[in-house]
Amino acid sequence: MKKTILAGYSGHGFVVAEAALLSDVKIDGYLEPNEVFPNYFDLEYLGFETDPNFDWSENNNFILGIGDNQIRHKLGSLISSKEKVILNIIHPSASVTEMLKIGVGNFIARNASINPLAEISDFCIINTGAIVEHECKIKDAVHIGPGAVLAGNVEIGENNFIGANSVVKQGVKVGKNVIIGAGSVIIKNVEDNSKIVGNPGRKI
Repeated sequence: MKKTILAGYSGHGFVVAEAALLSDVKIDGYLEPNEVFPNYFDLEYLGFETDPNFDWSENNNFILGIGDNQIRHKLGSLISSKEKVILNIIHPSASVTEMLKIGVGNFIARNASINPLAEISDFCIINTGAIVEHECKIKDAVHIGPGAVLAGNVEIGENNFIGANSVVKQGVKVGKNVIIGAGSVIIKNVEDNSKIVGNPGRKI
């Protein structure tokens, strides 16, 4: 019998688990290196995905509950390589356009807002109250932090972290492997592998 398995069951995983249950997605168990206590959602412990004894032959669905971009990207890629389905979880309070182009393994949190013609690739987090405006393009394994705002036509490269309450000006392109600090205001393009803080944003 097909199961829906939550990969990652700690802080961020708890948020994803709640959103899934509120969206009528039944979770049958979770993956972690060790069993988790307290088990807030009373889920079955199923082991760890890199355990040699983990059975990939079953036709299960997966949900990503990992907050760290690099680990989530690696895990999502592993599950995809096994040709398994990775579900998107969208909190029922989120406002999401029907004109969204979206990949797999994404999480859109409580009160997030996604506007027309946005594109979200795979394994992303659009966190609580974040706003993704029209025609934004978000690549793989990005975390848009709580309350962050991407104005229209923004492009965000893969493996980026956009900090809480930060703002990216319309039309700005942000390279890959970038960290933008909480509350920063980004008014010009950002090159790969940068760390940006402040208003206006400056490289550190």
